[in-house]
Amino acid sequence: MAQETQNHTLTVSGWAAHDSSGEIKPYTFKRRENGVNDVTIKVLYCGICHTDLHYAKNDWGITMYPVVPGHEITGVVIKVGCNAGKFKIGDRVGVGCLAASCLECEFCTSSQENYCDQIQFTYNGIFWDGSITYGGYSNVIVADYRYVVRIPENLPMDSVAPLLCAGITVFSPLKDNGMLGSPGKKMGVMGLGGLGHVAVKFGKAFGHHVTVISTSPSKEAEAKGRLGADGFIVSTDSQQMQAGKRTLDFILDTVSAQHSLGPILELLKVEGTLVTVGAPDRPLELPSFPLIFGKRSVKGSMTGGMRETQEMMDLCGEHNITCDVEVITPDTINEAMDRLAKNAVRYRFVIDIAGRMSNL
Repeated sequence: MAQETQNHTLTVSGWAAHDSSGEIKPYTFKRRENGVNDVTIKVLYCGICHTDLHYAKNDWGITMYPVVPGHEITGVVIKVGCNAGKFKIGDRVGVGCLAASCLECEFCTSSQENYCDQIQFTYNGIFWDGSITYGGYSNVIVADYRYVVRIPENLPMDSVAPLLCAGITVFSPLKDNGMLGSPGKKMGVMGLGGLGHVAVKFGKAFGHHVTVISTSPSKEAEAKGRLGADGFIVSTDSQQMQAGKRTLDFILDTVSAQHSLGPILELLKVEGTLVTVGAPDRPLELPSFPLIFGKRSVKGSMTGGMRETQEMMDLCGEHNITCDVEVITPDTINEAMDRLAKNAVRYRFVIDIAGRMSNL
């Protein structure tokens, strides 16, 4: 179902899934030539998100094959359109989940482009010219400059890549719920994976007391010793859950497996807030009593707008926040996908697209 338009004459090497087996294979395809609003980017690294796995296997029934995944992209600018003067050749940049939006609605004009009802994603979307978008599992990407961010000079390009999805996904609800600029709150992070480990780092950097909530007792040493969490609650331990009742101001739920929010809500203080950013394939259980008797709120959140993404990236530069990653070569993508499906990674795979000789 590959779809290209007349100006798609730039030959690119990449890696794509061609059917619901999800197997990723080398793939040569065409991208559009650099337009007036575009920057062309040599891709150095691209993170592997769980979303990539779902699209590769058509788990959601919306994949347009061949699909070139990847929306955690870092690289250097090699060409600049005449309207994209905020960037120059050689700039260190990143591309996340967004490729296009209407630019005119209330969300676009307030830099919440991620909530535009015409949003198109970096891959498996339909760009303004009618072509299907292809992601960062490729050596070059052409992006509209309005959906590109700068990478701080002090941050390594491999471990910064997952911030463009995992990072902004947890940063946005923290900002929206008053967790920036108001240190000293009691914050819970449910789930210690690709999203959760970044949330812990943000929480500590922003001056909060951070408690990790997990079904895995074995993760306590990692949470406290390596990531700096202050507390740890095993959610299957009734005594620990009872001791933690009404102790937290805010909980960020990053778990993507089906679970009940009832017991977790009991950990919140009166008027506390839980924000869910995981995407279970079955509905969450949400009992009414923990909401009613605690005057608590449950909210959802999805990635972030471009201004917010740049703000997050700049704060990561100030606090030296990156993701814990395992760097792989393109020929081991399928192996990494298999491990990702089993959650056998701490905490994010990143593909070395350009080869380690990039030294960036």
